Amino acid sequence: MKNLLEAVIELVSDSPPERSEQLARLIGTLPGATKGSTLLGWAANPRAKSSLSKLVTEWQAADIPSDELAGMIIGASTAYHHAKAEQEIELVWTGPSSTLIATRKTEQALLQVIDASEHRLFITSFVVYDIRSIMAALERAIDRGVQVSMLLEASEAHGGGISIDGIAKMKSVLPSAKIFSWVDRGDRFVGGKVHAKVAVADECFCFISSANLTAYAMEKNMEAGVLIRGGATPQRLHRHLEALGTTHVIVEV
Repeated sequence: MKNLLEAVIELVSDSPPERSEQLARLIGTLPGATKGSTLLGWAANPRAKSSLSKLVTEWQAADIPSDELAGMIIGASTAYHHAKAEQEIELVWTGPSSTLIATRKTEQALLQVIDASEHRLFITSFVVYDIRSIMAALERAIDRGVQVSMLLEASEAHGGGISIDGIAKMKSVLPSAKIFSWVDRGDRFVGGKVHAKVAVADECFCFISSANLTAYAMEKNMEAGVLIRGGATPQRLHRHLEALGTTHVIVEV
């Protein structure tokens, strides 16, 4: 039965709900698994045909009634597409392209999260330089009432690990934003740095990336990340960052 369930999941995950429902109806008209080979005409492409062939093979091995398999397909399709609608994950890539796989660019992804924010936005980065498009998006967010918070690496003069004072610059550019620093690192984290690069809006949309807020990261470097819309991850990430401030692990400067 396990193999049959896996075959059902494989098929519905690559089929629109209406196509899965159509297949379920066809299966419901059959007297049993012995007639499963008559379904192969349903497949519209080689990949679907492969998934369907596997399903038929496992159905014949399990030998369950037609209506039971039809119900499994409808139930699995409904559950899969409902879960997919709740959380969407998209690959983000900056740098050389293979031209074979479509990906979003780092700057596009970051701008999308910033522009989607309505109430709260939290961004972290090791270094930050003046990127006109990002700064403009942050200013737009503040203008529409978004509380913008940023965690940045402190300069060497303030106990951090970079030569430039990105925190002072950001405070001057975005005076109404909350700028945080990881000041008291304790014995356990001596020498540690703010290497997290994330942006999260309203607990529901986040970008997790290898890219700092620099022009090279947006345009030249090979950087990878993911955009996540919906589900528990953006919520947990946003609450975790804010909890770091509440517990004074990071402090507003």
